[in-house]
Amino acid sequence: MYKLLADSIVLIHLAFILFVVLGGLLVLKWKWFVWIHLPAAVWGILIEFAGWICPLTPWENALREKAGQATYEGDFTGNYLLPLIYPDELTHHTQVFLGSFVLILNLTVYSLIIFRYFRKKRA
Repeated sequence: MYKLLADSIVLIHLAFILFVVLGGLLVLKWKWFVWIHLPAAVWGILIEFAGWICPLTPWENALREKAGQATYEGDFTGNYLLPLIYPDELTHHTQVFLGSFVLILNLTVYSLIIFRYFRKKRA
């Protein structure tokens, strides 16, 4: 049961990261989504810039320990995502890069949303 819960947290964590990165695209379709996405994006960017560990990671590790599985050091990004992209360990420099990528992507999407809003208002 603990393994299943830990695996579920991994899926929730991944879904949250995808939402942080790509959720601004949902705002293009549904404007009210900004109130859900913007705080999530700010949290995700802060986690990367500050080098913090997401609270889901210790929770996952605690469940893995109770299931008799190995736990891991560091954060979710470093353990699950970066090995797919980078062969080396997660560094603070890499975290800042990832946070910057998310920030720039979301600033671009939100700039488009603001541009559309003012264009529609002038029409």
